Amino acid sequence: MATLRDIRRSIKAVKNTSQITKAMKMVAASKLRKAQGRMLELRPYSDKIYQVLGNLSGLSEAEAHPLLVKREAKTVEVVVITSDRGLCGAFNANVLKAAAAFIAELKGKQLQVSINAVGRKAQDYYKRRDIATRRTVTGISGKIDYGHAQNIAADVMEGYASGAFDEVYLVYNEFKNVVTQVVRVVKLLPFEQERAGEPSEAAAEAAGPYIFEPDAAELYKELIPKAVEIKMFRAMLESQTSEEASRMTAMENASKNAQEMIQRMTLVANKVRQATITRELMDIVGGVEALKK
Repeated sequence: MATLRDIRRSIKAVKNTSQITKAMKMVAASKLRKAQGRMLELRPYSDKIYQVLGNLSGLSEAEAHPLLVKREAKTVEVVVITSDRGLCGAFNANVLKAAAAFIAELKGKQLQVSINAVGRKAQDYYKRRDIATRRTVTGISGKIDYGHAQNIAADVMEGYASGAFDEVYLVYNEFKNVVTQVVRVVKLLPFEQERAGEPSEAAAEAAGPYIFEPDAAELYKELIPKAVEIKMFRAMLESQTSEEASRMTAMENASKNAQEMIQRMTLVANKVRQATITRELMDIVGGVEALKK
């Protein structure tokens, strides 16, 4: 049985840990507000650029841009977005599990798969399992900017245009709310225009024919790469927001568990102390009785 001194040392250690988890929760909450604000500001812009391109669809041939060309899928690139740091609950485990299932599905279709690991946790995961990654990007967790998304998007767009792979998918955590994050598997390339629906005849007549300035090919040349970059940036911001939300929740749960552990250990310490006092009193009483004889 542990001594009273050992129990008190354990209580002190748990209290110190609780202070750390509370501080980490406050830091994560601050970072969450900032990341969530950036993510919510980007969402309307991301939706609108796809809506614009959807309205332009059918006005020019798909071959107007290399990223529109669809090929028979033989080689697939999977971009797995995780964090650089841990202590964020099941955030990374959920993404890596979904990515593993998706990659297994692709390989079951006899497709060649290349992995683009974003985040040190993804890098370490594949390294431990001796799974080769085509490219890794680390050191950006918590400080993601548009330049990072441009860099990754440019790499995959170049690979797709050159025929190195026929499809590109993103695997990441989409932020729903502080306690809910959903793993998404989204096709990035070939670029697919999203249309909200066919307009009514009256609306179509009122809109009239579209006039391109300078021309459709030039618009596609500028807008499609921008849309791919925006989609990559949105996925990275969604992932960052989900990471901070998961870390805040995990640290809050850790702090609660620490308090419960302190209460249990304090109760045990009191029982041990009471038993020690009782035993010492019995020894004193026994000694007094022995002296009387």
